[in-house]
Amino acid sequence: MRSLLATLPLLLSSGLALAQSAQGDVAVTIYNNNIALVQDGRTLTVPAGRSRQEFSDVSAQIRPETASLAGSGLAIVEQNFDYDLLSPDKLMEKAVGQTITIVRTNPATGAETREQAKVLAANGGIVLQIGNHIEVLRDDGLPVRVVFDKVPENLRARPTLSVTIDAAKAGAIPTRLSYLTPGLGWTSDYVMLFDEKTAAADMQGWVTLTNNTGTSYANARTLLVAGNVGGGQNRFRALQGRLDQAGTESGPRERLGDYYLYPLSERTTIANAQQKQVSFLDVKGAPARKTYEFVNGWLANNDDPRSAASVIKFSTGKQGGLGDQLPAGTIRVYMRDARGDPQFIGESRIDHTPMGSSLAISTGDAFDVKVRTVVVERKRLSDRRWQTAMRYTVTNARPEPVAVDVAQDGLWGDVRLVAQSIEGHRVSADRMEWKVPVPANGTAELTATFDTRY
Repeated sequence: MRSLLATLPLLLSSGLALAQSAQGDVAVTIYNNNIALVQDGRTLTVPAGRSRQEFSDVSAQIRPETASLAGSGLAIVEQNFDYDLLSPDKLMEKAVGQTITIVRTNPATGAETREQAKVLAANGGIVLQIGNHIEVLRDDGLPVRVVFDKVPENLRARPTLSVTIDAAKAGAIPTRLSYLTPGLGWTSDYVMLFDEKTAAADMQGWVTLTNNTGTSYANARTLLVAGNVGGGQNRFRALQGRLDQAGTESGPRERLGDYYLYPLSERTTIANAQQKQVSFLDVKGAPARKTYEFVNGWLANNDDPRSAASVIKFSTGKQGGLGDQLPAGTIRVYMRDARGDPQFIGESRIDHTPMGSSLAISTGDAFDVKVRTVVVERKRLSDRRWQTAMRYTVTNARPEPVAVDVAQDGLWGDVRLVAQSIEGHRVSADRMEWKVPVPANGTAELTATFDTRY
């Protein structure tokens, strides 16, 4: 059958008075972990006593157990969420065992004939009993339509929450329907334009709203909450930037408990199956610098030199930084080429970052800054003591000198540095770091000897 045209007079039967209400004054609070709180203010006209109120335009992914309806003089008796949405296929599925009307049109004369049919099955095709014979409704190009006398009670054109209430008196009552729903989320994305010559960066921050709830929220007051709220569905984690030092500064941004709030300045419509972007950060000329980093694993021998990582470092502090908290997101970095055009050079994700923090964003591997590591000697001093001599050879094919931060990882336990060719410092319990200057188109060497005791 090429087309099913369903005629749908609404003849729902119920022992209760039935009323429908459309979406009203909506406020949406959206969290980072794919969960949102919807608060929908609607004025209901109710009779005294029990009635059933249908709330259309709710999320198709609503968590019904979180729904609550508040209104003066109202008591909630029962609530049901009908998420089977109206479609020709669903109508036929619900009509199994029922009698429907088949209307056939003679393509030559246009005359219509009607006959009653009982639906026997709707699995991959429609099987009907018409009189004393069985017929399969086929897509054979002939003009055929099916007429239903009513819509099944649990089939809705839109996701619908039905609530049976007991009202103390009749009249118009302002109410607020609240519920949690997945499918409505937000992420932060950052665009950094880095200028290596001036050691400065412009940063633009964007909020991306995504709505996959099956419902649009019109002219909604929207509040974004930054922080890892318990529950919901956490997003996957991509390659991370590094927080070198956590900030200790406070800013004027509104808080809710341990979370920061980012209210949108104007109401907005969050349409279903839509992504919407709103700017929340715009900073020009923040100090930033580029460096090279190389991290070597314990006892790692690299016969082939490996690239150092190209890293951009900056602060989120009030003085000499971005001056704001940064919600978790992806920072995409651009630099201008010789023609002045911005070109993409890499990206990293960051976690929620307090103001005053020091951040290091890796944009990728350096093409012409390499490091070769060699275990020169590993000598046993006793049953529980070893001495290890390392050499790190850094090469620079760039036409200007560079400094490379060379780090040695894996210094767990009682590991002592007994010799070094360049003064370094211990940055953590298991890591030493040296800043190695390398001349333009040249080579530099670092040696270090470790005494390990077990």
